[in-house]
Amino acid sequence: LGFLSPWILGFLIFTAGPIIYSLYLAFTDYDIINEPEFVGTANFQQMMADPRVRRALWNTFIFAVMKVPLTMITALALAMLLLRVGRAVGLFRTAFYLPVMTPAVAVGILFLLVFNGDFGIVNRVLAVFGIDGPNWTTDGPWVKPGLALMSLWALGGTVIIYLAALNNVPQDLYEAAAIDGASPWKQFRHVTLPMISGALFFTFIIQTIAAFQTFDEAYTAFFGNRATAAFSSDAALFYVIYLFQQAFQFFHMGYASALAWLLFVIIMIITAVQVRLSNRFVYYEGQTR
Repeated sequence: LGFLSPWILGFLIFTAGPIIYSLYLAFTDYDIINEPEFVGTANFQQMMADPRVRRALWNTFIFAVMKVPLTMITALALAMLLLRVGRAVGLFRTAFYLPVMTPAVAVGILFLLVFNGDFGIVNRVLAVFGIDGPNWTTDGPWVKPGLALMSLWALGGTVIIYLAALNNVPQDLYEAAAIDGASPWKQFRHVTLPMISGALFFTFIIQTIAAFQTFDEAYTAFFGNRATAAFSSDAALFYVIYLFQQAFQFFHMGYASALAWLLFVIIMIITAVQVRLSNRFVYYEGQTR
């Protein structure tokens, strides 16, 4: 207990304490300067009538639908390629993971450069194939797809998780499948996917939570940049960005706390549904069907 006491103390002061206090603030009108004034469920009623909340939730949901499958599919493809690299796998594994260490602010600025409609490298590559690229940073419908593509910059952690899972798949299963005449696609579908389904399920939950908490890159690229802020007031308004604005720009701490608890409930519900559905799709070693 003595060794755990620093962690316990830190958890109570910096995590549990703020969580409980934010629940209290969610039922108050608090602007930092004046004392909190209890208002009951007024903040939650305001949320239900606030069109910006609905817009922010919709943007966040659409972004999550784009980002999560794109990240998982790309990471799995890269991990399977790394299986064939051989001795150089350590070098490539490090290379894939290094972008994860890039500060989020730098990634947001990089987004503006890479996806610039006039001179960005993405549109230049598309032009080689005769495709006129869109204005990723100023055209509303293309803002979220661009951010979803940019999120691939930091998929190194997911690649490493998948690579570890793939390395743990018993080779005799592939040999048995090959003897039975299974094609490479059937081996992937009936051997690889079931055996790494635990890792897929874990990253599915983590990536979903991360998508709903997206803030740094989008805020840096659009709301921290005057050149793009005018074009992105709606398209890039994610839920946590709106929460941040209410808390630290307008000092509506009570309303922001209510927004935070709504996000907590939404994530809990989505995670519960994912866990419930996992019983049908996730296979654990030693499990009988």
